[in-house]
Amino acid sequence: MHQHVGDGATKRRDGERGVAVIRARFRMALPDDVWISTVSRSFPDATFRLLTGVPVEDRAMELGEIVGDEAVSASEAIRSHSDVVAYDPLYTADERTLAQYEATDQRLYDFLGRSSLPPEFPVVVTDGRFEFDLTATREQFEAVGTALDESAFDYDLLSVVETGDETDRRTDREGGLTGHGGLLTDRQRECLNAALREGYFEVPRECTLADLAETLEIDKSTASEILRRGERRVLGTVLLGND
Repeated sequence: MHQHVGDGATKRRDGERGVAVIRARFRMALPDDVWISTVSRSFPDATFRLLTGVPVEDRAMELGEIVGDEAVSASEAIRSHSDVVAYDPLYTADERTLAQYEATDQRLYDFLGRSSLPPEFPVVVTDGRFEFDLTATREQFEAVGTALDESAFDYDLLSVVETGDETDRRTDREGGLTGHGGLLTDRQRECLNAALREGYFEVPRECTLADLAETLEIDKSTASEILRRGERRVLGTVLLGND
């Protein structure tokens, strides 16, 4: 997992206060009509690194680097894209370019804006997918997870580490999931516990997805998506050892 400067100090300070700190890495598939998705898929072997960025009024102001054999061509594709309204090249070489630019599409920042938690730069984009790291309290982590679940983005939780005195001590009063409470959003935990309680995971199943959705008072497709994402988080932690 990517290691950040100051991680050890953060762990000590928050551990002393008994506050659980979660460090996680996400990978998200960008919608096809987001300009960086279009450009990065046109140059799948190039690595696009957003070094810093901030939404300002109706634009996103960003500093970006491109690394790869087609870095120059990829930078020209960014410059000429209709969503990029200003482009200032800072450095150009055969396999690396650096530029400051302004774009009209702010969707990369929308879901994080709802949780008031910015990503940790650099954000890496490759072939239509971008990866970013977060360091957050459990409450902030759940807010980000909820924002992602409610967004149109398809995402994977690549890694997660939780530190602090409260780690793995949360229990569910209904006898459901324990030990992974900090890895799930409240909604995911609710759905998975309901699935366990109603026998959705039994063989044979004691309730259908439609029955579970009715119990949770949500539609069937929403129930399926929340379950899938919750299962992926728990299984990823158990099988990949991200605990």
